[in-house]
Amino acid sequence: MADRPGARAAIAAVTTEFEEFADTTAPGPDGAGDGPLSWVGYADSRARAAARTGEDESVVYGLASVGGRPCVLVSFEFGFLGGSLGQRTGDRLEAAYEAARVRALPLVSLIATGGSRMQEGMVALTQLQRVARASARLRAAGPAQLAVLRDPTTGGGWATLGAGADVILALPGAQVGFAGSRVRPPDADPHAYSAEGQLAAGQIDAVVPPDELPRTVAHWLRALRGTDSPAVPAPVPHALSTTGLPVTGWDAVRQARSPARPRAEAYLDAYFDHRLPLAGDRCGGTDPGLLCGFGWRDGRSIAYVAQCGTATRPAGYRTAARAVRLADRLGVPVLTLIDTPGAANDAAAERAGAGAAIADAFAAMAEARVPLTTLVIGEGGSGGALALAAPGNTHVTRDSYFSVIAPELAAAILKRTPDEVLATADQLRLRPQDLVELGFARSVVGPPGE
Repeated sequence: MADRPGARAAIAAVTTEFEEFADTTAPGPDGAGDGPLSWVGYADSRARAAARTGEDESVVYGLASVGGRPCVLVSFEFGFLGGSLGQRTGDRLEAAYEAARVRALPLVSLIATGGSRMQEGMVALTQLQRVARASARLRAAGPAQLAVLRDPTTGGGWATLGAGADVILALPGAQVGFAGSRVRPPDADPHAYSAEGQLAAGQIDAVVPPDELPRTVAHWLRALRGTDSPAVPAPVPHALSTTGLPVTGWDAVRQARSPARPRAEAYLDAYFDHRLPLAGDRCGGTDPGLLCGFGWRDGRSIAYVAQCGTATRPAGYRTAARAVRLADRLGVPVLTLIDTPGAANDAAAERAGAGAAIADAFAAMAEARVPLTTLVIGEGGSGGALALAAPGNTHVTRDSYFSVIAPELAAAILKRTPDEVLATADQLRLRPQDLVELGFARSVVGPPGE
């Protein structure tokens, strides 16, 4: 415990601009003495914790500025009864969420907690419901919630403030999990309960070294800050290749499948001044073939979803839907880059809910109130690509195609011979210029200067 930074040290690590809220949560009849359960020695434990830490509860909260970006900041004091959540903790957390809602500011939580305070029994446990309600009210009002997971982040604190945040960052080596170290199975894999393990499982967005935390939090606060004016559509990226228009359908397929063609990473690097990743579907899955996040371009925030040329997995579609819905709530326009032969169709994908995940991506795009912009930069394989395409605002590069089905599969379904695949590609009218003529694409984009 001695080597774990306290609440105020954690605050000082991200900002020097912090104004603590006046405490209006003095204990009532149930919070006096040994608490609502009359737990013998509880008052003495609180007194010792206060003397040791200089705090009278397990959380500190107030107004802060991180990198010039205002927010409401909550920080846990692990030295005060293991950063546990009791009734007064719930009072303070609810007050912090409400302050963020009233001021229309994002909420940043620096979490270090062992869970609910057993000395207060069910009174402590029900504080999780209070936190969940306060979080829901803030979410409905719009402002973002960002969590920084310190060591440890376990129990109800992880399952509410932590996992319930829009963006989740963690410090290296932090213990993160619903089960604390003393209650999990003795043979459990410790990696599963670490920040790095949770990142691999799609539960958090990034593991951030301490010296990079202030800058990263500031970048996120800038990216997640919504606008009061209607969002302007994201500009269509320029093409990164000088390939000419394909003559035949199979030429289009061949150009889109070329290993030399620019991929999503190159497009994102050229498009954004700075970008921040959202990683994982929060359901235990990741898809390395799909990149999501928020980026900064020409002084404004744009969310992005980019396929990287592989078959998109269910976790990828769920992550994409998460990114689109967050951007929609914040009033941030969305750019999607299409490049996939289609949705993953192996048995593992079916067991992971491919159909439901694709349906959810379609729904997120259809429900979005912010402008959506799409550029097809490679393969546009059937519904697995269409799920992330902007209706009415999709553009294509010269080295791309979009088709109801791949030519080879179409020929197989129609019981055609392999030498008829090329003619089938022509029949499908999948070339970039065909897509414009059919009304699917608005334009064929070229490189800068054209």
